[in-house]
Amino acid sequence: MAATETPADAPNEAPVTSGYWALTLGSIGVVFGDIGTSPLYAFREAVHNAAHGGPVSRDIVLGVLSLILWSLIVVVTIKYVLLLLRADNNGEGGTLSLMALGQRALGRRSWFLLALGVIGGSMFLGDAMITPAISVLSAVEGLDLAAPALQPYVVPLAVVILIALFAVQSRGTALVASAFAPVMIVWFLILGVMGLMHISDDPGIVQAINPLYAVTFLLTHGVIGLVILGAVFLSVTGGEALYADLGHFGRKPIQSAWLFFVLPCLLLNYFGQGALVLAHPEAIENPFYRMVPETVLVPLICLATAATVIASQAVITGAFSIVRQAIQLGLLPRFEVRYTSESHAGQIYLPRVNILLLIGVMLLVGLFRSSSGLASAYGIAVSTTMVADGIMCFVVVWKLWNWRAAAAAALIVPLVIVDLTFLTANFLKLFQGAWVPVLFGIIMVILIWTWRRGAALLITKTRRTEVPLLDLIRSLEKRPPHIVKGTAVFLTSDPGYVPTALLHNLKHNKVLHEHNVILTVHTAETPRVDLIDRVRMENISDKFSTVRLNFGFMETPNVPKALAVARKLGWQFDIMSTSFFVSRRSLKPAAQSGMPRWQDHLFISMSRSANDATDYFQIPTGRVVEVGTQVTI
Repeated sequence: MAATETPADAPNEAPVTSGYWALTLGSIGVVFGDIGTSPLYAFREAVHNAAHGGPVSRDIVLGVLSLILWSLIVVVTIKYVLLLLRADNNGEGGTLSLMALGQRALGRRSWFLLALGVIGGSMFLGDAMITPAISVLSAVEGLDLAAPALQPYVVPLAVVILIALFAVQSRGTALVASAFAPVMIVWFLILGVMGLMHISDDPGIVQAINPLYAVTFLLTHGVIGLVILGAVFLSVTGGEALYADLGHFGRKPIQSAWLFFVLPCLLLNYFGQGALVLAHPEAIENPFYRMVPETVLVPLICLATAATVIASQAVITGAFSIVRQAIQLGLLPRFEVRYTSESHAGQIYLPRVNILLLIGVMLLVGLFRSSSGLASAYGIAVSTTMVADGIMCFVVVWKLWNWRAAAAAALIVPLVIVDLTFLTANFLKLFQGAWVPVLFGIIMVILIWTWRRGAALLITKTRRTEVPLLDLIRSLEKRPPHIVKGTAVFLTSDPGYVPTALLHNLKHNKVLHEHNVILTVHTAETPRVDLIDRVRMENISDKFSTVRLNFGFMETPNVPKALAVARKLGWQFDIMSTSFFVSRRSLKPAAQSGMPRWQDHLFISMSRSANDATDYFQIPTGRVVEVGTQVTI
């Protein structure tokens, strides 16, 4: 059953009450926080790597600036803003949305696309740990200039800010989000003004617009040029967030905000930093904060800290969203999902994910202790996600947009080559810190692979002992058991077979309800499912019927609300006389399970840590009967 399709431009049709400009301004506050704080460290790190301890020459500054300019144009503007924002999955974007869209375009499940989606999503979670650490540290490091005596307190202050940030996640983002847009608008305006103030220090800096400076720089620096390219990539980190937040704001508001406001402000600031360094080479120590007089340094540090907190908030919220999508797609076990807003379903809080992110961020801050140290670890996660996005985009352009393969390749392959070049450059920093997100990504891939493999083996083993539902119904019609009043709802993953809870109810209680519903919850390959497609009902006999509830992979299943839709379709039932039967499996390792012993135990541990079906599907606990079974795997 497919959800009702929406036109390609559907995400741009904003509600009248919101308005186009309201969405545009809102996107500035949420979408561009990560990429908007890159001027704090990107230019500095790239020039430091290029100078390699020696003097900062004019060629170095112009070459680095040209690389930053054209990276922003090719990677962010052309690939994400102009191309990928058009590849929406019923209005939603992001790596997992693109994976689902690509599989729908192929008309079948593709293990290759699944692998790309898993790798891209895993690396995004790695980015969600690094972004808060490097952003907040880079902002607070301005205290070194304002008051050198405060230098020992930079890391402790950053830790306090980060702990406070993660501590307020359980309260929801509504109050903080209301201040996002004004703060980020002021931030970008100040970025632009700071740049304008210093371009006159050396007007010749505008020569960096010529891409020959970028090409010449790379050709004359050999392998070192690749290392520098890894630092240049810091200027485009956050570009993938434009696509991930497509569903919140729509394509045109994001495009307008980027092309006419955010990009010009960023370029002005980068060019201002370049002109300042050419005029005053000693400013390369921290060119961003050297752009302002000491009298306004502290207010700028406070504003930068607020901007980095906003950037961190955006990736934390994105991590919550992508984990929920992974759960819905069956890539991870069920985690507790709390809603922090009655009016916005997207505002969620996952306690376990929040704790794990906090632990990861604290380890990173303690391990690297500076934004320069973290710069080596940053980039590889984002560049990996960008490569995955590019390859999956080729499938969408070719199969879904019906381009010829050659034409799709001519469009996408150059962009993927650019992404692969950045990925290669970032891999050169593997032993300087880039191993951190790589290790985290590998761990996430192992967890997802184990969960998928274990779940498949579990289905295969239980299927051997299951009874086809139609066979049981025919048997019960010949020898009916004692019938009791009320409705029994049995949750199962396969409506073709008898749920374990139903078999145990017949075996031990020796009764059958007068109405029995075999209920399955299905996750569609679309982000959301229309209410008219939410419920599918079928009567099998006078005592049995099947109900299938359909949810999008960005929706959290709510069985009671969905059953309310079923009542409107004619299913008459009283919730007070309805019992929900849920099977609870107790897994034990088998001698030969089809998986290595370590993976066997890992899958069992993941299963035990999963949130139970009653809570996850939001079923009233007073109406639930749990039936325990033991399975060896």
